[in-house]
Amino acid sequence: MALRYLCAGRQEVANIPSKTVSRVPGLVVLGSANAVPDESHENSHLLLKGRQGAVLIDCTGRPLVNLKKAGLGVEQLTDLILTHFHPDHIAGVPNLMMASWLAGRKASLRVYGLHHCLERIEDLMTAFHWDEWTGFFPVAFHHIPEREGMFVLDNEDFQIVASPVRHYVPTIGLRVLVKETGFTFAYSSDTVPCPETVRLAQGAELLIHEASGDEPLGHSSAAQAGEIAQQAGVKRLGLIHYPVWNTGTEHLVSQAKSSFAGDVFLCQDFLDIPLT
Repeated sequence: MALRYLCAGRQEVANIPSKTVSRVPGLVVLGSANAVPDESHENSHLLLKGRQGAVLIDCTGRPLVNLKKAGLGVEQLTDLILTHFHPDHIAGVPNLMMASWLAGRKASLRVYGLHHCLERIEDLMTAFHWDEWTGFFPVAFHHIPEREGMFVLDNEDFQIVASPVRHYVPTIGLRVLVKETGFTFAYSSDTVPCPETVRLAQGAELLIHEASGDEPLGHSSAAQAGEIAQQAGVKRLGLIHYPVWNTGTEHLVSQAKSSFAGDVFLCQDFLDIPLT
């Protein structure tokens, strides 16, 4: 796993504060829409809140505003996982970096993703001349191999692994173990129905799966998400990354239930999901 530090004028990574972030581990849906959001739905991204830190999964919209609404201070985000390099999943990264710096962040931030994604993120930040941002906090890039079951991070709160899924560009799905409760959930990210997602989610309590629509080269319908959940043997299915622009969503849950025998719910912005 490659590691690179970018910190203007500094060689060491600052310690991350140990202040408790959340009394009980939880998952907050910060955004639930597909690539076209509306006034009630931001692009899909998630926040894992643990006792000792928080993990942002993809980054879009107004990152600091969303983190504040979820109860987090600027120093309490410890890790950022980027599933793939599409604008609706990474466009907020420059804003997150600049706003955190201007808000006085000093703690280091760890960023994880495939080489395809992180290489482009570095190029994007270079275009903004972030190496000239005086006193900018340290950032460590961790490049994840594009293979199934790859370790992402292991801290006091969570153990996270990644597997490639099938989308237009190299993309990873995630499986998260909550150490305190033993709860496991999987996140498909953007993908067509594929056996990699089934293996990633096998036996988990919860699968959060995209429902953009049946798009053979890059996306899944709600019914296809239900099929994947059924094959994986999960207990619950949450639908995310669904169309909202000038369209209704009331049909999605019933479509997923047509192929999945378990509980189905529709992710909504700022839905707080207990991980117990």
